[in-house]
Amino acid sequence: MKLELPEQKKLVHETTFPIRWGDMDAMGHVNNTVYFRYMETARIDWLRSLGGEPDARGEGVVIINAFCNFHRQLEYPGEVLLKSYVSDPGRSSYESWMTMEKPGEPGVFYATGGATTVWVDFPRQRSAPLPAWLRRVLTD
Repeated sequence: MKLELPEQKKLVHETTFPIRWGDMDAMGHVNNTVYFRYMETARIDWLRSLGGEPDARGEGVVIINAFCNFHRQLEYPGEVLLKSYVSDPGRSSYESWMTMEKPGEPGVFYATGGATTVWVDFPRQRSAPLPAWLRRVLTD
């Protein structure tokens, strides 16, 4: 399946993961729950690259809604290329989007997904304004 992303989504990060034998289920393809792990790892890798790793005693991101659309089966052995996009920054939230391709097959999506991401003050357990450094990344 070929999918075009709207222009308002900004590409912010790319990472490649090996597909592990243990990622597969009894049907011989990557289990649906693993796609969410791939997205989670890509999201945290991107935040860490910005110096924004979540701190349970301070602030960081939480996911309040996540989805994944499965277009083709991923199978072992192989690799999956995740591209991370962002859009719609608000006071304390933004939308994150992911595409999953195989390296060497640009534009052929095996899965697409995303999440509504909220910046949170963990000790207070409340949303907090996006920090200036993150807002710049989301809007520049």
